[in-house]
Amino acid sequence: MSEELKVFLKRLWPLYLIVIVIPGLSYLAWYLWPSSTLDLVIIDKTVPNSTYREHNGLFYVLNYQKFIKSSGESYLTDQDYFGFVPNEKADFGSVRGIPASGNELTEWVSRKDLIYLTDTYGVYTENFKDIESGEKSKRIYGGLDAKDVELLTEAKQQEKTIIGEYNSMASPTPKFYRSSFENIMGLKWTGWIARYYEELDTLVNKELPSWLIDNYTEQHGPWQLKGDGMIFVNESGEIQVLNAVEDYQNKTPLIRTPKLNKPQFNLPEVVPYPDWFDIVLIERDYEVISYFDLNPTGTGLEKLRKMGLPRFFPAAVTKKNGKGNLYYFSGDFSDFDGELGSPRFKGISFLWRGFYVVADYRDKQGFFWNYYLPLISQILDREKSLKSE
Repeated sequence: MSEELKVFLKRLWPLYLIVIVIPGLSYLAWYLWPSSTLDLVIIDKTVPNSTYREHNGLFYVLNYQKFIKSSGESYLTDQDYFGFVPNEKADFGSVRGIPASGNELTEWVSRKDLIYLTDTYGVYTENFKDIESGEKSKRIYGGLDAKDVELLTEAKQQEKTIIGEYNSMASPTPKFYRSSFENIMGLKWTGWIARYYEELDTLVNKELPSWLIDNYTEQHGPWQLKGDGMIFVNESGEIQVLNAVEDYQNKTPLIRTPKLNKPQFNLPEVVPYPDWFDIVLIERDYEVISYFDLNPTGTGLEKLRKMGLPRFFPAAVTKKNGKGNLYYFSGDFSDFDGELGSPRFKGISFLWRGFYVVADYRDKQGFFWNYYLPLISQILDREKSLKSE
């Protein structure tokens, strides 16, 4: 071997270390790490295609942390959930329902550890074909139903852990089943949902929903909004807007987690959140993990007051359910429409937390690695500890 080649290979050593050695050791560590058994019932009714975006993040965490089913199998994104199953046929898809009821459901739930409602909004005709302007998209499937309420009631009675998140109870869930969900979880939806938009000018932002513009125009006159702002939508159809700077001072809604939060979750103290969230009222025995802060001005506070809304909104809360726990996330936390890579590398989350800055609200990778993955990981670890007691 020539001296020149030896020098060249020596110079490649750092690259070899980064590309082969470190990933190899990371994979080996994941492979040797012991699996933990946890049986989850995951409900996702908003699955119009094979991206599985409304539960994609959750399944990544399950596989990254090596949680498996009691059968010994890993969790599969396309199979291990109940809800809508898309296909390419004329009927758009099928429904994978809860496989038990009555006494059979009681026995079935007894073998489960955790119920997680990732999204119940559903699927609509617009998800599968273009809708003409002014044409209303028809619901194919979605919303809480009697079977869901029966499942949640049984799970609560058996002191199982239940996690709900946006959208678990808003439209299109009928009010009767929503009330049942609220009673089970011990919270109350105000009827309002909200979202930050970086640009409200319809000439610049072509992704503003047509229903939003139409409803606003009917109520307030021509849409002349520009720049960034917060849109509030009530179940009645009422639209209200908080303008940046004039009505609130944060760039986006911030999820704040007190360092000494009572439930003792280790999470970033401040995380921007630009997606949809619902605004709920919680019972006194709930403990707040995180809360939304808009940092409203005086005029913003007055607008919130007229909507019947408080200064701060719960973002992630928990309370005891006997041996288990109840959790509610007001944001669409598990929603992730992107590529997260392979979960089979131990410690990869620490790398991505450094790479994807939590302050970059435009990239949901930052939110996933810095907030959602640590939050769900800690919840799953607590459930594992409860199961071993």
